[in-house]
Amino acid sequence: MQMEILTQENTYRSPKRKISFLARLAPSLVFYAKMIAIVLWSARLAKKGRYHGAEWIRANLGNLEALESVGIRFTVENLHIIQNLDSPAVYVGNHMSSLETFVLAGMIRPYQRVTYIIKESLVSYPIFKHVMKSRDPILVTRVNPREDLKTVLSEGVIRLKDGISVIVFPQTTRFVSKDLTRFNTIGIKLALRGGVPVVPFAVRTDAWGNGKRIKDFGKIDPSKPVHICFGDPIFPTGNGRKEHEAVVEFIAGKLNEWFPET
Repeated sequence: MQMEILTQENTYRSPKRKISFLARLAPSLVFYAKMIAIVLWSARLAKKGRYHGAEWIRANLGNLEALESVGIRFTVENLHIIQNLDSPAVYVGNHMSSLETFVLAGMIRPYQRVTYIIKESLVSYPIFKHVMKSRDPILVTRVNPREDLKTVLSEGVIRLKDGISVIVFPQTTRFVSKDLTRFNTIGIKLALRGGVPVVPFAVRTDAWGNGKRIKDFGKIDPSKPVHICFGDPIFPTGNGRKEHEAVVEFIAGKLNEWFPET
């Protein structure tokens, strides 16, 4: 599959492929059937303690391929930034949909161990909880911001010192918007505390919509392209304010490029 392309090229673009009649007719149904099968496979291995880096990569790239199979087109830029990092990092990006959480590890994990900051409630989801626990995530409540910050800084530094990078979504929830006013500084603070660089990344992933009843299961819209772009590493100093502004500027610039009409 695309693992070799994703991990060897600087820019990945989805290859042209024939889309089945059923996938054209019902892309959401076809994709979710494939995605659920991947989650069940992952959970079965995780429950047995056999879900490791290679399996996580396989699952993430399987999700990417499942999206492509219904007509979603990916462009992933600046993969060389991940490939050339010689230390763990804090990856800081905008959060638009579930898509980025289902594919990002397939791009980062081939080169370094990585985990997420996630809501504590996610590790209680049926089936999926086994996968999440196996990734040793940093758990936050989203109830007490001050306590969550303490948790992220203490647990995050432990991960970073152990050579594990951390993916941070400072908006805390998903927004299909160019508005970055809720983009907090938690990623910069963690990088400062851990003495590691920040790698900004921007995503346009509204092809995987947010559901009305179940937020994770929204409409899959193949007419919308998926863009993911990594930025150059930034080493925060002082209070990190300038570096935070640089991260926001990078993401805003890419969103303006991808959503020029809004």
